[in-house]
Amino acid sequence: MQDQTHWLALILSLPTRSTAGRMRVWRALKSLGCGILRDGVYVLPATASSEQALLNVAKDVIEVHGSAQVLELVCRSEAQTKQITALFDRSHDYAALLKTIHQTRRKTGTLSSALLRRTLHELSRRFTILRAIDFFPGAASEHAESALVDLEASLQSRVSPGEPLATRRAIQHLDKKEYQHQTWVTRKRPWVDRLASAWLICRFIDPHARFAWIDHPQPTQTNAIGFDFDGATFTHVGHRVTFEVLLATFALDADPALVRVGNLVHLLDVGGIPVLEAKGVETILRGLKEKFSDDDRFFAQACAVFDSLYMAYRTEETEP
Repeated sequence: MQDQTHWLALILSLPTRSTAGRMRVWRALKSLGCGILRDGVYVLPATASSEQALLNVAKDVIEVHGSAQVLELVCRSEAQTKQITALFDRSHDYAALLKTIHQTRRKTGTLSSALLRRTLHELSRRFTILRAIDFFPGAASEHAESALVDLEASLQSRVSPGEPLATRRAIQHLDKKEYQHQTWVTRKRPWVDRLASAWLICRFIDPHARFAWIDHPQPTQTNAIGFDFDGATFTHVGHRVTFEVLLATFALDADPALVRVGNLVHLLDVGGIPVLEAKGVETILRGLKEKFSDDDRFFAQACAVFDSLYMAYRTEETEP
């Protein structure tokens, strides 16, 4: 939770003749989610990232011959704290998003699957952007997220009847030492989320894992750990697809390269923020699926794809 007593303020003045510069600065401040204390005074919670962001905007202001200073503000009373915190109320933005989600939900029977998927992508993008600048999330955020999950489930049940529906349970943090030399079971003819999850399991969780790909796996299946089907030990939770749930469960989400793989898997499985290389990865996997009818051989080839993707991301993350 953000500190509600310490804030950073950008105090600026822009020359009226620089229309392009004013628009660039205004867009930057809007994307940061700044609160407007008064004309020319923009506020953010006091964090290192906020400070750097405001300093970058100040630099842009000075480059167009304006004036700008970044100062620290400290509230001296509860009333002041409430006044500034209220500047970051996103409930109206969530209400507008929620209205569009409900309108889309009512039209799911009349929209084509392609149009519905594109609409869901856009709504997910809007939610992600809004949530990134919601410094004090509350009921409005939870309501919008829940509605978006329901819409995703509606689309999923329509275009992919076999895919698991998202649950809303809490994600437990587990020790991978307790999950070694296991048999992991999921649905046959795996696709992106199941393939990537199995790759994550054998590369980062259980190096000696055995996999069973079957028609209708059951949650009560003995001597096996289920993933990516309804009732499985590991499956979709909220906005997270199975791969992301495994990342969070086994504390692998501290690896930025794995998180980037997760973003790509999320996009290809349920939609989300665009990832430049996603279409290429999907095309390669689709070709491999056509080539290999045996799921074990298909998975072995897919592992090479995810190995290469992970190494590329890891290299980019460590480059200066």
